[in-house]
Amino acid sequence: MSGVAAQGLRDELGGRPDPDFVIDLPPGWARRDADAATRAAMEADLAARMLQLQRPDLLAQSRLLLRDAFATLEQNRAIAFYAPIEPRDDMLLLPGSIIASIRSGEGEITLDAMVQHAIRSYGAQPLLGDPRIVRFERERVEALQGERFVSTAIVYVSPIPGTRRRRALQLTASFARPVDVPADDVGARRMRALFDACVSTLRWVPPHA
Repeated sequence: MSGVAAQGLRDELGGRPDPDFVIDLPPGWARRDADAATRAAMEADLAARMLQLQRPDLLAQSRLLLRDAFATLEQNRAIAFYAPIEPRDDMLLLPGSIIASIRSGEGEITLDAMVQHAIRSYGAQPLLGDPRIVRFERERVEALQGERFVSTAIVYVSPIPGTRRRRALQLTASFARPVDVPADDVGARRMRALFDACVSTLRWVPPHA
């Protein structure tokens, strides 16, 4: 069950809804719901831009990439995502994004056990010394249109207030680099620092209607 569906079911049963969450973002970045309505709106905007640029030849390929991106969101049970999608003069256009999802214990595996596994297996640590947020990284080599690259995922997990550590917000920041670029490259370090700074501003607010 997705986080959105679980939230709706709790509301129907009279349970208290989870609080919403907010983080500070770079210029030009915005939060969008990971749903069909958002995908349709982004496809329409993409078509308009390709028409304006007089590049209808790129529309089909761009639309396919967008649909693949939303398929990945669905696969990861995302409820929202953050990306550079609001054009402005000072927009910080970076090859990355942040996906928000809700994690809960599965079967006999509790959230605390999941965090302990991340500590043992991935070296998870508090984000910038903040015990509310656990951070760890994972990398893997992927290929797109014959080009290989290293995909870095920085995972941040924070318990949702009022759930007695039964559910947690997971923010997954992702970016890529060529396979011949080392992990400690200055560009990669800056991406990590930027995402760490954004997620460190996490705060909880009343749920939206």
